[in-house]
Order: sequence, then structure tokens, then C-alpha cells
Amino acid sequence: MSDVKDTLFRYLAILQLIPRMPGRISTPSLQEKLKDRGFDVSPRSLQRDLRDKLSVPFSILCHEEERPYRWSLDAKTNINLQELDPASALALNLAEGHLTRLLPQSVMTQLAPQFRAANHYLQGMEKNGLSQWQRRVRAIPNGRALQPAPIEPQVWECVSRALVEQRQVRVLYRSRSKGNSKTLDLHPVGLVSRHSVNYLVAGVEGYDDLRHFALHRIREAHPLAQGSSHRGDFDMDRYIASGAFASRQCDEEVELVADIHPQIAWLLNETPLSEEQHVVALADHDNGWCQLRARVPQDQETLWWIFGLNDNIRVHGPQVWVDEINAKLQRMQTLYLN
Repeated sequence: MSDVKDTLFRYLAILQLIPRMPGRISTPSLQEKLKDRGFDVSPRSLQRDLRDKLSVPFSILCHEEERPYRWSLDAKTNINLQELDPASALALNLAEGHLTRLLPQSVMTQLAPQFRAANHYLQGMEKNGLSQWQRRVRAIPNGRALQPAPIEPQVWECVSRALVEQRQVRVLYRSRSKGNSKTLDLHPVGLVSRHSVNYLVAGVEGYDDLRHFALHRIREAHPLAQGSSHRGDFDMDRYIASGAFASRQCDEEVELVADIHPQIAWLLNETPLSEEQHVVALADHDNGWCQLRARVPQDQETLWWIFGLNDNIRVHGPQVWVDEINAKLQRMQTLYLN
């Protein structure tokens, strides 16, 4: 059955590669392009496909006055084949899961036929090496990944449409801190996917500052006729770089000074913590420990990274982090000794 599928997909690839008149493609060029797509077919087999299998039903013309022969589709033929090859099918298949929570539902609905076609294409290409990538390659997050927070489809559709159309949206939002729900009129300016949560960045009617609303805490959403009053020149990259999602303790960068375990030193030499980083061996340590100096933002993210290293790091500066680590150690000691 797989041989039949491969043959059918080879025919499809051939038809996609042959240009309409007055365009032409030679047999060697066609053979090379097929090879790029994973079809290793001999010139004789290709000629047989073209002459005996495809020429009559698909109006393929052979220009025998040129050597090697050239091929083209009759200009009047009513074939409209969507371009698809193993590489593009693979990209579509791997992108689908990632894009589901980033693109508006209306866009995902429009792309659904392409995603289905890509999936069917890869399933049929059992002998094509590139198609095996789908089964053998995965992206694993750094650290324990939480399950994505579920979002009501109606909420996602409404919010994403309001963002695209730059209109206000009325939501029933459940506050995490207060535990109650409140109706708010929001002015959307952007969406951010962070870890397992999607956030709507929006202004609130009556206030000037931007706030973050977790989409899974929106119980209801209704579009409003009024346009969003928030900035058309809003720059998401600049907004994120300002520390909007990083819980910064101050605007300036600080120098992290710490003793680190040899394995951490090895890791940071391969994947630096920052562009301004120096790792040197400690002269008074015979166990391979090193000293780390790096310019980093004074934010909660970096501090969480330090906490995750446990006893593989000893922080000497900045002092505010040393004090915070000491306080956490005392709280943990009290928690576990009681």
C-alpha cells in the first residue's frame, strides 16, 4: 500500500513541477527537483510516467524538438494544484501545534485544510526520509512544563478578532488575587504567550496604564463597536524589553558574582547567561569550582534561575539577592524542621 501512495505522491509532485505553456522544464531538471523532494526516480521511469501515465489525462506536452526533451502543461488545462512538498508539509505539521495559541481562530480555520493536507501528505510518504522528521523530532522546554491553561474557544475568537480589528472588548474577568469576577471594558494592544499561559495586553476603560489579563481567566467576552483608544504605534518588542513580563526589581542591570559548580561553569561556557560574562577557575579551589561574573537584569526570572541551581551556586552579589537567598533559606529551614 505504501508503494501505491508513494507513486501517487510522485505523480502529484511531477504535476506541480511542470510549468504551463509557454514555460518548459527539461527531463534532467525535473528529475533533480523530484530528487530534492525525496523521489529518486530514473530518467527512463520518469519518461514512462510522463508519456504513459500522465500525458493524456493531464494534457502534458512533450517538446521533442529540444534535447533533452522539455515538458509543459497545456495552457488551457484546468488543473490547479496546490504546491506541497515534504519540506513544506513538515513545516506546516510542526507549526500547527505551536500556532494554535498564537493565531486568531479565524486564521486557524482558514489554515485547517493546509494542515490536514500536510498531515495526510506525510502519512503517505512512508519511504521519504524527511517525512520521518515528524515522528523523531521534538522540542522540549527548559524545566518542567505545565499543562496549558484551557481557554474558552469563544473567548479566544472574540479577543483575537478585537485585537485584529482594533476594537474594544467587554469581558467578565476572574481576579486571581480577589477570587471574584468583574466586568471590564478593555482596549487590546497585544497578546503574549508565556510558559503555559496566554496574556492579553490591554488598557482598561478609565485608566491610562497597560495591564495583563490571562485569557483562561476570562469567563465571557463580547465585542464592542467602539474602536480601541490605545496606541496604534504600540511596540511589543520594546514593551517586553522594558521588563513588563519580567518582574524587575530595578531598571538597571547588575553584576552577578557567584561561585559555581564545574558542571554549571561548563554549561555557561557553552550557553552564556549574558553577553557580558566571564567564567574563571577559582585559584583556592581544587574541586573545579569557578567564579562567575555576568551583567544581568535585576529581575525575578534571574533570581528563580539561581534558586533552581540549589547548592551548585553561591552568590556573593548583588547584596539584595544574597539577603533574599538567606531569607528564603531560613523560611525553608523553618518549614522543614517544624
